[in-house]
Amino acid sequence: MPTKDKVLVANGQGFWGDSIIAPVRLVNEGPLDYLTLDYLAEVTMSIMQKLRARDPSKGYATDFVALIDRILPQLVEKDIRVIANAGGVNPHACKDAVLEVIRKHDLGDVAVAVVEGDDILADLDEHMASGEAFANMDTGEPLSTVRDAVTSANVYLGAFPIARALDQGARIVITGRGTDPGLVIGPLIHEFGWTEEDLHQLAAGTVAGHIVECGAQCTGGNHTDWHTIPDLARVGYPVIEAAADGTFVVTKHQGTGGRVDLGTVTHQLAYEMGDPQHYITPDVVADFTSFTLEECGQNRVQVSGVKGSPATPTYKVSMSYSDGWKSTGELTISGPDALAKARLCSEIVWQRLASDGFDYSEAERTVEFIGANVCHAGIPIPGEQEPTEVVLRMGVKGPDRAKVNRFGSELIPLVTSGPPGVTGFAGGRPKATEIIGFWPALMGKELIEPSVTVFHP
Repeated sequence: MPTKDKVLVANGQGFWGDSIIAPVRLVNEGPLDYLTLDYLAEVTMSIMQKLRARDPSKGYATDFVALIDRILPQLVEKDIRVIANAGGVNPHACKDAVLEVIRKHDLGDVAVAVVEGDDILADLDEHMASGEAFANMDTGEPLSTVRDAVTSANVYLGAFPIARALDQGARIVITGRGTDPGLVIGPLIHEFGWTEEDLHQLAAGTVAGHIVECGAQCTGGNHTDWHTIPDLARVGYPVIEAAADGTFVVTKHQGTGGRVDLGTVTHQLAYEMGDPQHYITPDVVADFTSFTLEECGQNRVQVSGVKGSPATPTYKVSMSYSDGWKSTGELTISGPDALAKARLCSEIVWQRLASDGFDYSEAERTVEFIGANVCHAGIPIPGEQEPTEVVLRMGVKGPDRAKVNRFGSELIPLVTSGPPGVTGFAGGRPKATEIIGFWPALMGKELIEPSVTVFHP
């Protein structure tokens, strides 16, 4: 039976690089039962894999360790548990660093759990040999076409392993790749005793997790009516007040900036939405057309009536692979005639490269004139005037690293061998960087066995 009428779950990070102050304020400025921290995006896993390849002690969100060092006394005092996917591709290294922080503070037995089983990079060939094609969900191509270039492969695990970790007494739960909503659903399963048969409640938790997964994006950040949002400098990150029956309220701590209303919540609901009637997770398929939203007070939106159906027999797999090289560079060009001079500069670069035997197809090169309507190209702007300065952005891509690098040698010379008013080259000569391709696929759930291990300081 549930031990609480409601559970307070907040999300303090929407990505690796989000505000480092936000989770500190969430812990200090109001009541909380659980703090979730979502660090991972698809490309993040590949970045972390490269970090671990260079240093076996890396490959996780180092910001998380610094955060725990800062807020651990408050977590213990207020009995707040933390769930974070900060483990990336090296959850045990992350756990070791966190345990070191806990020992330093000497605040008692703060247990740390690691949820793993998502990283299948080492097992890819075995799975393929047993018949898993890992066909690209967008193109249908088999993984064999890029297998040798794959740099990371991670399954999106669900919420039940997180709940198991909490059941076993963990105060801090560290995961690798999992679903973003799973960070929120896990505590609710633990608190309310939901099972895999409680489809509507699991679907409600999924909706709640989706609403808060991007942090302040549901409390006024990145909002269409941005000019009406108060005090974005102190924007409050979202808090979910969840009940055992699946109803919940989206809110934020009192006295913080931003706003929670039908507009801000609805904006986030539409984020990354495919088929709204079939929002598929490992735990449940949620129907985003089934529920109602109602403002139930200042900065409070209640969500009720969420419906769910049984989960599919597959996990989604996020893979990254090396897909060639790219190089981009920028110059600032001032007026008069800034746009005309920028166009001339781009033509000069391509002509000089061609004269040295380096040609790039239209698909391999790009030119943008930032400040001259590049973001809304083709849309007339009434009263549009000639820009007084333009940022010229040029780039190339391709499989040949040397050819891509050659491009970077022709941008900076424009400062003295192009039209007047060219500057902004402080970043130096552009260099080739690796292109990371994304490969989404499915695999049978029976092939994956998530595990939970609890560690004590």
